Amino acid sequence: MLYQIFETQRSIMEPFSDLAQAAAKLYSNPLNPMAQTPLAQRVSAGYALMHRLGKDYVKPEFGIRTVKVNQTEVAIHERIEIDKPFCELRRFKRFSDDPETLTMIKAQPVVLIVAPLSGHYATLLRDTVKTMLQDHKVYITDWKNARLVPLSDGEFHLDDYINYVQEFLRHLQTKYGHCHVVSVCQPTVPVMAAVSLMASRGEKIPLTMTMMGGPIDARKSPTSVNNLATNKSYEWFENNVIYRVPPSFPGAGRRVYPGFLQYTGFVAMNPDRHAKSHYDYFKDLIKGDDASTEAHRKFYDEYNAVLDMDADYYLETIATVFQDFKLVNGTWDVKGVDGKIERVRPQDIKGTALMTVEGELDDISGSGQTRAAQDLCSGVPASERQHLEVQGAGHYGIFSGRRWREIVYPQLVQFVLNHAPKAKVAAPKAVTAASATISAAAPAAAKAVDQAPVKTPAKTAAKAAIKPATTSVTKPVAKVAAKAVAAPAANPAPKAAAPTKAAAKTPAKAVAKAAAKNSKAATQPPSPVKTTWVAPKA
Repeated sequence: MLYQIFETQRSIMEPFSDLAQAAAKLYSNPLNPMAQTPLAQRVSAGYALMHRLGKDYVKPEFGIRTVKVNQTEVAIHERIEIDKPFCELRRFKRFSDDPETLTMIKAQPVVLIVAPLSGHYATLLRDTVKTMLQDHKVYITDWKNARLVPLSDGEFHLDDYINYVQEFLRHLQTKYGHCHVVSVCQPTVPVMAAVSLMASRGEKIPLTMTMMGGPIDARKSPTSVNNLATNKSYEWFENNVIYRVPPSFPGAGRRVYPGFLQYTGFVAMNPDRHAKSHYDYFKDLIKGDDASTEAHRKFYDEYNAVLDMDADYYLETIATVFQDFKLVNGTWDVKGVDGKIERVRPQDIKGTALMTVEGELDDISGSGQTRAAQDLCSGVPASERQHLEVQGAGHYGIFSGRRWREIVYPQLVQFVLNHAPKAKVAAPKAVTAASATISAAAPAAAKAVDQAPVKTPAKTAAKAAIKPATTSVTKPVAKVAAKAVAAPAANPAPKAAAPTKAAAKTPAKAVAKAAAKNSKAATQPPSPVKTTWVAPKA
C-alpha cells in the first residue's frame, strides 16, 4: 500500500515540478521584462530548487564517450555482453585508428568491476570505470531495477547473485584466458564467495581480487548501517520494508525493497549535509555560479536515482552478512545453478593476489571490515596481499573523486600489472639486424635504465634488452632495438638494414612510454595513505 501511495504522490507532483522548471526559465530569460525586476533571480532560483526537489530521477547513463590512453583519445562503445534477467554484463569497448595505441590496448589486462546492488545504479561507479579504462579492458555488472523484471523471470536470491558473478568470470576467462576482479562495497562478500567456490572446485580463478569498502566482517567498527541490521529482527525487515510493485510497472506483483525507502535512509544518515547542499545550490543560482550548480546537478542526478531490489535477495543479505556473519563464521552454504549445496571456504583461494582498500572516514563500512578478507584468505601468501587505508576518505572517496584518482588507482593499477601474465613475442627482423648496434649503445642504455627511480617490469625488460638480441624477446626489447637502429650509435657498427615504419611501431613502444610515465609518477611526493604491502617476487 505504501508503494502505491508513493507512486500516486509522485504522479501528482510531476506536473508541478515541470511547471516550476518552466517558471525558473521564464524568470531567468533576459528577453522577459519580469526578469529585470530586483527579485527575479531569487524567484527563478526558488523555482529551480522546487523542480529539483519534486522531479522524478531515472537511471542515468554512463556517458563515457572517450578516454585518453597513452595521451591518445580513444573512442568508447558501450555494449551488453551478457543479458541476464536481473543483470547485464556491460562492456566498454575501446576503438582507435592509431596502430601503436591499438596494440597497447590489446595487451592490457581484463578487469571485471562488480558494482553494488544496494539501492543505486552501477552508474555510481562512472568515475571508477572511466579511470580504469586508461589501462584496462573493462566490464561491469549493471544490475536491473527489480520493478522492471516481470514475475515470469522468477525470483532472485543471494545465491543467484553469486552464480551470476561466477558465470561472468568464466566468460571472461574463456574469452581472454585470464581476468582480474574488483568489487566495490556490497559485492565484496558475494565476490569472495564466488571465487572461493570456484577455487574449491579446482576451477580457474582471477589473477587478482580487489575489495573496496565492503562489509566482509560487519562486526568490526559497526556503523549506523550495521547497527540497524543487528538491532532489528529478520521479521521486522520483512514486515516493514518489503512491498509489492504496483500494477503500472512490468514487475507488477513482485516483492521488493523499494528504492524510495532506501533513498530515505540515505538522506536520514546525513540530513543536515543534504539540506546545506540544497541551500548552497539556491545561493549559487542567485550568484550565477554555473560551475557549482552544474556539479550539484550531476551529483544529485546520480544520488537520487535509485532502484528496487528483489525481496529475497535483500532479506538474505541482511541475514547472511549483517546478522549471522556466515562468511567469517564459516557456516555459509550456497546453492549452485545445478542445485548442489556447497560450503564457502575462502581458505581454498590460492593463486589469486588480494588487495583490500578502506577509507579512514567510511561511515558505511567501518574500519577493519574490508581488511578482514586478509585473514579469511589464509591460502594466499603474505607476499601476494596488499592493504590500503586512505586517510581523509569517506565511503565514496575510495572509488570516486580526487582521492580515488590520485591515491587509490595508482596503487591498484600497479597491483594488477604486477600480477599480469608476462607475454612474450617473436623478435622482429630488425632486432636481429641491429644486434651489433645494440651492443654499441649498451653503456648509454644501461645508464638510462639505472637512473629510473622505480624498479618496474618495464625497467627490468629494458635492462634485458641491453644484452645481445636473440630470436625470442619481450616487447621492450623490440622497442630498444628499433630506437638503436633509428639513432646513430656513439661507436658506429657496420651498417645494418634500416627497419621499416611498420617494424618500428611495435607493442614495446607503448610499454616503454608507460614505464616512463610510472617513473615520473614515482618522483611525486608520497600520498597520504597507510599501506601494508610486501612486493610479490618477480
